[in-house]
Amino acid sequence: MMFRKNSRNNGVREILIMGVFWRILFIEAVLLVYSLVYRWLTEDAGPMELFWYALRIMVLVGIIIVFMVVSLKRFLTRKIIDPLERIAAANREIETDFSRAGTVNLPGDTPDEITTIVTSRAAMLKRVIQVSDQRLHLVNFIKETFGRYLSKKVVEEILSSKRGGQIGGTRKTVTVLMSDLRGFTSLSESRDPEEMVQLLNRYLKKMSAIILSYDGIIDEIIGDAMLAVFGAPEPHENDPERAIACALEMQNCLVHLNKEITKEGYPALEMGIGINTGSVIVGNIGSELRMKYGIVGDTVNRVARIESNSIGGQVLIGESTCKAVHATLKTDPPKTIMMKGMKKPLVFYAVYAIEMEGKTIAIKVPAAPGPLLDIQIPVHCWVIQDKKLASLPIAGTTLFMDETQIHIRTTTPVAPLTDVRLNFDFCLEAHCFGDIYAKCTAIEMVRGSHHCELHVTAMEEKDRAVIRKWMAEAAA
Repeated sequence: MMFRKNSRNNGVREILIMGVFWRILFIEAVLLVYSLVYRWLTEDAGPMELFWYALRIMVLVGIIIVFMVVSLKRFLTRKIIDPLERIAAANREIETDFSRAGTVNLPGDTPDEITTIVTSRAAMLKRVIQVSDQRLHLVNFIKETFGRYLSKKVVEEILSSKRGGQIGGTRKTVTVLMSDLRGFTSLSESRDPEEMVQLLNRYLKKMSAIILSYDGIIDEIIGDAMLAVFGAPEPHENDPERAIACALEMQNCLVHLNKEITKEGYPALEMGIGINTGSVIVGNIGSELRMKYGIVGDTVNRVARIESNSIGGQVLIGESTCKAVHATLKTDPPKTIMMKGMKKPLVFYAVYAIEMEGKTIAIKVPAAPGPLLDIQIPVHCWVIQDKKLASLPIAGTTLFMDETQIHIRTTTPVAPLTDVRLNFDFCLEAHCFGDIYAKCTAIEMVRGSHHCELHVTAMEEKDRAVIRKWMAEAAA
C-alpha cells in the first residue's frame, strides 16, 4: 500500500490533541444547548435568567476543557505520542545511516501494541539486512562468475535494466574485431589435447586483457577465434580507433608470447585480425529456453570475411572503419576481392600503425630469418574453398622458401588471397614433408608461367626444422 506525502499533514501530537479538544468541545456544546432548552421548557425561565445560566455553564465547560486537554495531553504524550515520535526519529536515522538502525528505547509502561511495533520493526530490519547482504553477495557472485563468460559491463547492464532478461535488442553502430589463430586446428591434431588447451588459455588470457584495456567487450570465444565489440553497451567517439590500436597491441603481444612458448618447445603462433564498423542489433538473442547477449548483422558477416583474408601478423580493416577513423593511419593500398554471396566487392586495408592521443602504436615486425632459400622442389597444391579441397591439384615447382613463405611457379594461376594445401613430391633422408597450408598473397606472370607468393599458415615443426637446416647449410 502506498501513501502520498502531503505538506499539510500534521504529526501524531497535533492530531491527537486537536482531535480530543474538538470532541470535548462538541460534547460540551451539546450538553449546554440541551440544558438551556430543558430549563426553558420545564422551568419557564426568562431570557436574562437563561443568559446567566448559560454563562455559568460556559465557564464550567471551559474549566473542564482546560483540565481535560492538559491532563490528556500529558497522558497521551507519555503513553502514545512520545513512543511513536521515538520510533519515527529512529526510522529517519535509517535513511542517513543504516548502521544506526538499532532498537528503540521506550518507557516501561508503553502500551503493548506500540511495544509490538518496535519488536516487529527490529525483526524486520534484521531480515532486511540479511536479505540485502544475501542479494549483494548474489549480485557479486553473478558479476564475478558470469563476467568470465560475458563482459562485466554486459552483466551489469542485464542486472540493472528492467528488460535485461527479455529477448530483443537495439540497433547501434559499433566496431567489431575478429581474431583467429592460423593453423591451430591442424596443430592440435598432432599435440596432446591438455597441452594445447593450456597453450590456448594462455593465449586467450593475454588477448582478453588487451581487449578489456581498450574498453572492448568480448562477445564470443569460439575455439581459437575471438569476437570483440567496441561501442556496446555504451558507445564512444573513438570506437574504431580503439579497436585498431587494440588489434596492433594484440599482434605485438603475440610476438612476445611466441618468444616465451618457443623456448618451451611450442611452435610459434600466428594470428590474423579483421575489423569492421557498421550497424548491428545488440541484445539478447535466442529463446526463453536458451539465450545469449550478442550482436547480429551484416557488419559481423563482413568482419568474418575480412579476417579470412588476413595472414599471420596482419590487421585488416574494412572500408567503413577506414572512413570512420579520424586518427592518422599507416596502411597498404586497399585491396578489393569479390567473395561468394556478396553483391559488392569487399574492400579492406592492411594497417601497420595508428597515431592515437599523441602516441603511435605500430606492429613490431619480427626480424627476417635471412635470405630466402633458392631451391626447386616439385609440389602439388589444392585450392581450398569454403573449407573444401578442390578435386584436382595444381602442379608446380618451388622457387624460393623459408619457414614462413614459399614462392612457387605453376602453369595454372592461383587467385590472390586464396587458401591452398601444399604437398612436396619427395622424401629426403627418411623424412617426408607433411601437409603445408598457406595463403596466396601475390601472383605475377613471368615468362609464360605464374609465380605465386605463399604465406605459410600451418606447417609441422619437424618440417620447419628441416627447412631451417637447409637454410643454415646454404648460408655456411
